[in-house]
Amino acid sequence: MIGISVPAKKEWEAVLNKFNKDITECETYPIGEYFKTNLYGEDIIFYRCGVRKMNCSAATQYMIDHFNLKKIVLIGTCAGVDDKYKNLDVLFPNKFVQYDCTVKEMEPLIKESFTVNIDMSNYKELNTGIVGTADKPVVTWKDYIELKENNITIADTESAAVAYLCRANNVECVVIRGISDFPINEATPKESYDNQLDLFLTNIPIVINNIIDNYLEIAIKNSFNFID
Repeated sequence: MIGISVPAKKEWEAVLNKFNKDITECETYPIGEYFKTNLYGEDIIFYRCGVRKMNCSAATQYMIDHFNLKKIVLIGTCAGVDDKYKNLDVLFPNKFVQYDCTVKEMEPLIKESFTVNIDMSNYKELNTGIVGTADKPVVTWKDYIELKENNITIADTESAAVAYLCRANNVECVVIRGISDFPINEATPKESYDNQLDLFLTNIPIVINNIIDNYLEIAIKNSFNFID
């Protein structure tokens, strides 16, 4: 069985709407809800894994243990960092870094011990790059510039944690993220946050529908291997 992991509640609502599902039709587990279906000849379980590293890590381990998953595909939105991309672009990250695990005043922001790599060399038609994961979303201009200076492509709060757990369990992992927004250099952080949030909420269903319609089949039908 293949698991399709969906972090945020609004992203989950978009998935349910796409499959004409009501929340009452879903089963529940300690982190959220799930439903089973069949896509492209594979048994699939869609589940809401919750936002941030703790929730998604717990959900990942639970689903692996209880449903014997052979692959997890994490889908959802992300913040853009590399400005060669634009809102609504979709990426399959090949490098996953946790950037909130070091004392950045004295250590590198990114360490290999908190990094996971996936071989995407056979998929040159796809957008790849480095996803930076932390428990704090990228909203302030200061945080955005810091990630940009460290060559991060996109940022979220789950991907590197899910990839880390999958690698530890020898379960294949694919991440598909669509850019919903970029941080905005506004006069005040609150103004930036409000504008970014509005764009994020507007773009969620657009991103989710695009991933399911145009990219999910690639993730389900093909193999993606970790690089040691």
